[in-house]
Amino acid sequence: MKKYFISVLVAIILMPLCSQAATLPRPEYPRPQFERTDWVNLNGTWTYTLDQAQTGVERNLMNAKSFDGKITVPFAPESKLSGVAFSEDFIKSIWYQRNISIPAEWQGRDILLNFGAVYYQSEIYIDGKFVARHFGGSDSFSLDITAFVTPGQNHSLVVCASSDLRSRMQPAGKQSLRQANFECMYTRTTGIWQTVWMEAVSPCSLERVVTTPDIDAGNVSFRLFTRQNIAFGKVNVIVTDADGKLVGKHTATAANGSEVVVPIRKAHLWSPEDPYLYNVRFEVVSPEGAIVDKVSSYFGMRKIHVEGKRVFLNNEPYYQRLVLDQGFYPDGIWTAPSDEALRHDIELSKSVGFNGARLHQKVFEERFHYWADRLGYLTWGEFPSWGLDANDPLAARNFLPEWCRVVERDQNHPSIITWTPFNEEFWPDDVEYPRFISDVYDITRALDPTRPINTVSGGVHIKTDIWTYHDYEQNADKLRDLLLTRGVKEGPSMSHQERHRGNVGFNRPVLTDPYDFPERGNIPYIVDEFGGIRCMESNPPADGVWGYGDAPATKEEFYTRLASQVKAIVEETEHIWGYCYTQLTDVQQEQNGIFYFDRTSKYDAERLKAIFGMPIGK
Repeated sequence: MKKYFISVLVAIILMPLCSQAATLPRPEYPRPQFERTDWVNLNGTWTYTLDQAQTGVERNLMNAKSFDGKITVPFAPESKLSGVAFSEDFIKSIWYQRNISIPAEWQGRDILLNFGAVYYQSEIYIDGKFVARHFGGSDSFSLDITAFVTPGQNHSLVVCASSDLRSRMQPAGKQSLRQANFECMYTRTTGIWQTVWMEAVSPCSLERVVTTPDIDAGNVSFRLFTRQNIAFGKVNVIVTDADGKLVGKHTATAANGSEVVVPIRKAHLWSPEDPYLYNVRFEVVSPEGAIVDKVSSYFGMRKIHVEGKRVFLNNEPYYQRLVLDQGFYPDGIWTAPSDEALRHDIELSKSVGFNGARLHQKVFEERFHYWADRLGYLTWGEFPSWGLDANDPLAARNFLPEWCRVVERDQNHPSIITWTPFNEEFWPDDVEYPRFISDVYDITRALDPTRPINTVSGGVHIKTDIWTYHDYEQNADKLRDLLLTRGVKEGPSMSHQERHRGNVGFNRPVLTDPYDFPERGNIPYIVDEFGGIRCMESNPPADGVWGYGDAPATKEEFYTRLASQVKAIVEETEHIWGYCYTQLTDVQQEQNGIFYFDRTSKYDAERLKAIFGMPIGK
C-alpha cells in the first residue's frame, strides 16, 4: 500500500511536466546523430516585435524584458503554427525574447545555446549583452554562453533576425522574391524556424565526429573533433549492432583530429531495401577515469560511387527512382508541424514506388535525415541557392561557409547519397560563375570525398560527377527526343532557362548557346526534373493555380500520360540512369503533386507504384 501511495504521489508531481512536454512544439531531441541526455528545449511561447525600419538597436530592444506580441517557436512568423501568420510583406527584422532558466546542477560545466536554423542574419543577446552574430539561414549553430549566465538563475534571451531577400546576396530557395507568391515561388520564412535548445557539456567535450564506413575494407572510421584543441584523457568508441550486441570497443586520445578505426566483420549493409543501422557511443574519459561527456550516435555500412555511366550502391548498379520534395507544409511552411510529419512524408513517397528524393532548394532538418536513415530512403542533399547572384563575389562569400557547415552537419547520414549545391544556373561565359562552381565542387570534394556531387542541377555544371537535366515536355515521344538530344549532347532547353531566370528576378541577358562546355563525358546522366503534370483540381482551392502543361481531363488521362513519360525514361538505360519526378505534394498554388498539399491522397497508390516501379530497359 505504501508503494501504491508513493506511485500516486510521483504521478501527481510529474503530471504538469508531462502535460508541458505534450504541448511543447517539436519536443524531440533535434540532433539524433549526436545526442546528449542533459538538455533543455526552448521551443514554445516567446514574445516578439517586428522591426521593419530596423531601428531596434537604436531603441535598445536588446534590453527588453518582453515584447507585445506572442509567437510560437520554432515556427516562422509567416506560418500559421507560429500564431502570427504575417503575410503583408517582407519582414526585414524580427526581435524575439524569452526568459531562460539555467539548471543549478549545470554549475561547473559549459553551457551551449543551440539553434537549428535562423533565417538569415541573427544577433543574440543575453541580459542586454551581445553574445554573437551568425550569417546563414539554413545551417545549425552553437554558442557557448557560459560567461553570460549563472546556473540556478534566470536570464533574458533576445534574438534579432534580419533578412534582405531581394539583395540577391543571400540564398532564398523557393521563397518568393515578389510581394506575393507566384508559379513555383512560395511563402517566405523569416527568423527562427528550427528548434532552439540548451545543453550542459564538459569543457573537454566532443564537438562533432566524422563517420566514414568502408565496406570494401570491412571497417568504419571515426574522426573526432573536440571543443578545445588540447589533448585530454581518452575517448572510448563503443559500437553495437541493432540488437545491442557489442561489435567493438576502441580507445583514442581525446585530441582534435584523432581517428578510431573499428573493424566490422561480416558487415550488415545499409540499403533502401534493408536499412540496417549500427549504434555507437562516444565517451570522453578524464585522466582520472571519470566520464565527462557521453554522446549517442549511429551509422550505416554503405558505399555510393560513380563508375562510368552508372551510380553504384554497395558496389552494385542502383537505379534511382526519386521524387522532388520541397519540404513545405501548409501550417509550418519550412518547418514540419511534428516529427511524425517528417516520417509520414517518407512513408507516402515509398508507398507510391519512389526509393528516394531530391530535397529541393531547402536544407532539410536533421530529424528528416534520421527518418530517411531509419526507413531506407535515398536523398540528394541540396541548398536553397535560388536568389543568389552567382557572379557576385559577396554572394559567393556568403554561400561558401554556410554550404560547408551544412555538409559537415549532415555528412554522416547514410541516406544522403549526392550533394547538389546549386539549381539551374546558366552563366558559363561570365567571369565569376565558372570559378565559383569549380571552387564549390573542390571544397565539397575535400569535405566529403565519399559522395558524388551534382554541382548544378539541370544547369551548366562546369565541374560535376553527375550530368542532370530538367525538361517538362508533356508529350512522351517529344520528351524522349529531348532527353536524348539536348539532355545527352547539349543541356537544358533555353525556354526552361528563360522561365526560371525570370522567376527569381535575374536581369542578365540570356545567352544564345551556353551549352558548348563542359561536355557531358562518360558520367551518369539522370533526369532530375520531369513530369510536373498539372492537376485538374486543388485541395484546398488555391488562387493562381499553376503547373506544367495542360491539366488532364480525367484521372485515367493522368495515369496514361504519366506512364508514357516514365516509360520514355526507364527504357533508355544506355544513356539515362535514374529520374526525379516533380513532385511529391502540391505546394500552395503549384498544383502538380502526387499528393495534395495537406498530404491527403490524390491518386491510386497501387497504380502509381506500378508506374514508378516500371522495369528498366527495353
